[in-house]
Amino acid sequence: MRIAVVGGGISGLVAAYRLRTTVGDDADIVVVERGRRIGGILYTGELAGEPVDLGAEAFVGRRPEVPALLRELGLAGQLVVPAGRRPLIWSGGAAHPMPEATLMGIPSTAESVRGLVDDETVAMIAEEPHRPFAWYPDADIDVYSLIASRFGAQVAERSVDPLLGGVYAGTSRSIGVRAAVPPLAAALDAGAPNLTAAVAAAMPPPSDAPVFGGIRDGYHVLLQALSERSRARILTETAVTRLARSTRGWVVDPIGAVDAVVLATPAPVTARLLRTVAPDAAAAAAGIELSSSVVVALSLPGDTALPDNSGVLVATGEPLRAKAFTLSSRKWPHLGARETALVRASFAKFGDPAPLSWSDDELIAAAAEDLATVTGIRIDPLEAVVQRWPGGLAQYAPGHLDRVAEIEAGTADLGGLALAGAYLRGVGVPACVASGERAAQRLAARFTPQR
Repeated sequence: MRIAVVGGGISGLVAAYRLRTTVGDDADIVVVERGRRIGGILYTGELAGEPVDLGAEAFVGRRPEVPALLRELGLAGQLVVPAGRRPLIWSGGAAHPMPEATLMGIPSTAESVRGLVDDETVAMIAEEPHRPFAWYPDADIDVYSLIASRFGAQVAERSVDPLLGGVYAGTSRSIGVRAAVPPLAAALDAGAPNLTAAVAAAMPPPSDAPVFGGIRDGYHVLLQALSERSRARILTETAVTRLARSTRGWVVDPIGAVDAVVLATPAPVTARLLRTVAPDAAAAAAGIELSSSVVVALSLPGDTALPDNSGVLVATGEPLRAKAFTLSSRKWPHLGARETALVRASFAKFGDPAPLSWSDDELIAAAAEDLATVTGIRIDPLEAVVQRWPGGLAQYAPGHLDRVAEIEAGTADLGGLALAGAYLRGVGVPACVASGERAAQRLAARFTPQR
């Protein structure tokens, strides 16, 4: 049998690997990637002679998918965890500790954000349980509308936006409650009498487990292992131009006839390829917008007096060009052991793609100047590298889960076709791994003999 995996990002590579382990050695698995390399927005570059991740650099450690996959691939020794330092939030021209006891930045108590927001906002949060509240089960609105109406605009812009910007390269105005904070939506659906009660019900139980995990030598280690263990033929710089049904299975131009297809492509590409075979699904996928971002990695002298924090997140409305800094040498013990200090600066978000058009020199200068502002120290980069991510992240707008349900329903009866990718049910690496696993399972059920 011949199986095409369209898209060589983490979702597609996981699908190819899992298909190999379930369908067997006889399958001809072909991964078709339009870019020059595999990995999608996971990319390990080099800075100061050392590997550095220039896309995602961490994953949610409390989800099991990535650690389990590393163990299965014999890479358990590559798993690293952060040092436990907390980030700062830059707001009002000053650095503030990130509030504790919050849910995606949404406070569970008024006191948790005192100092980050003004006294009037603190009072508004404190009296929120006593104000009339209405929520319609299964409703979905943008995060800003919910938070600002109950806790005030400062909470949305200073506490919530910095976190959503890191996950989605968007803001509370562009992201829906159901997709971004599902436990909160569930608590509201269950009848929470107010937002304060809903946040309290949705808070995860206390845990000593690391919130995040990483890969010591960068994501290329995982990508390479998946590529090798899948034993797939990988065609880079090859764009799929057409997907059509055939009497045997599918036709994928330019590679020809196949028995089955995994579409592990961004939402707009998926929409284009599904247009003639699943028009309703294609229309739903076309409604998912993308945001862009830029990462600038700076190598600094090893004795640079960076704050003893994992990073600095920038609140909405601040007169800075960068939206966040990861103080990588403080965040990750294995990076802190290097001779030079490493900092990653992030630029651009949904609705503000302008930094993608800046020159490398302009981006590096902006990163160094803004980092000097938020740390209060002199910044003298030894080296720097810039990575642009046009259309890198799907925006989970209000109604996103309904769109995904339409996509899945519109393709459910198409035998031999499975979908995967970050636009479906989570943009993080664990969610993408799970997406690739589900796609492989759907196809494997078609080809594996039933006992």
